[in-house]
Parts: sequence; structure tokens; C-alpha cells
Amino acid sequence: MSRAGDALPATRAGVLDDGNRMADDGDVLRRLRTETATEHRAVEDALDLLDPELTRARLVTALTRMHGFWCAAEAGLDAWAAAEPADATRVGWSRRRRSHLFAADLAELDAPATPVDQPHLPPVAGTDTALGRLYVLEGSSLGGVFIDRHLATLPHVAAPGALRAFSPYGAETGAMWHAFRSATRERVAGGGDAERVVASARETFGALAVWCGAVAAEQGDSGSALPRAHVRGSEVTA
Repeated sequence: MSRAGDALPATRAGVLDDGNRMADDGDVLRRLRTETATEHRAVEDALDLLDPELTRARLVTALTRMHGFWCAAEAGLDAWAAAEPADATRVGWSRRRRSHLFAADLAELDAPATPVDQPHLPPVAGTDTALGRLYVLEGSSLGGVFIDRHLATLPHVAAPGALRAFSPYGAETGAMWHAFRSATRERVAGGGDAERVVASARETFGALAVWCGAVAAEQGDSGSALPRAHVRGSEVTA
């Protein structure tokens, strides 16, 4: 498995390669990306964190929901790590927890940092299921880079650089994602069950979409939101 500090491979044009260019149609990462696209878009639409009219109250609501979800998701992954410590070490689980960062961000915004509500998520049955769940949690760190950039243009919402949960790895974001991708491919190549990985990712995205859908219901929808970019994986699409 690649270490978090390893450099990502570059294309001839010098652009960092996230691995999709090298993947064939049967590659587990390609499948994860394409087969969770609907659920991924549902999460983006529910949170709408790239809205130019994002308010501090909406950001707090979104962070509160995400904090509760991450707490529940990480509890399942901690149980898996206790049962499969070698696999947890291979994927670098100890560096990938983020619930405490959501709590810190809420405190920074003078909001309660203890999650009152958490979703009920199924247990993590094994390493393949854990990798599917982690695909959702880790992939969000890529989109989080764009959220941080957007928040920097809204200083009335949050002070630039004050929040950490959206892009927890900073300059190591690409390397951490590359390491996760490598570990997932190696697991499947070594006999892991790609179907379980993909099913777990879809289940996790679906649960997150339902959980974050409550954000839109709570804050109301004026219907006046401007067109926005959607972050999907390491891409931005209009």
C-alpha cells in the first residue's frame, strides 16, 4: 500500500493522475464512482454547500448533521478495526477519523459540538464493507477542498481557514486519497469482494443522502438558488 506521504503519479502533461485514467471498466474504483453517482448527487443537492448564498445558519445545520453521521459511521469502523486490526492499519484508519474535526468546527462557529442525533447504520461486517463505507467518507475530503475555497469567499459565514473538517488533510489530501485507492484495489486483487465494497458504498451514500435530506427540510427551500458547480470525486462539473 502506498504511504500517505508518497507522491501521486503524474501524466505526461504534469497533471496529477487520480487513477481513473488507468482503470478499465472492471476496476473497483471505476465501479464505485459510476455506481454511486446518483446517491452522490443526492447528498450534494441536499447540502448545497457551494451555494453562493450559503448562510452561517445553514452551514451550522449542515455541519451538525454531518457530525452526527460521521460519529455513527466511525463507530462502526472502530468496531471493524478492533476485529481486523491488520486491515485497519493497511488502510491507515487511525489517521482518517474526522468526527472530532466536525465538533471543533461547530465550536468555532459557537454551535453545540455534541451530536444530539445520529443515524442508525448497519454494522460493518468485514473489510470489504469497511472499504465501501470509507469510500464515501474519504471521497468527501476531495470535494471538501472546493468547499473550503468557496467558504473563503464568504468571510461572513466563517473566517477563512478556521474550519478543518471539510478538507482534513490539507496538502496531503491527494496522497491520502491515492493511498486509500491503492489499498482498495489491492484488497480486491487479493481476493476481496468488489460487490460487497460497491454495495456498502451505495448503502452508505444512500444513508447519508437521507440523513442530510433533513437539512433541506429544516432550512426550507426558496427555489431561488443560483446554478452551482457540483463536486464529484476529484472533478468539478457544471
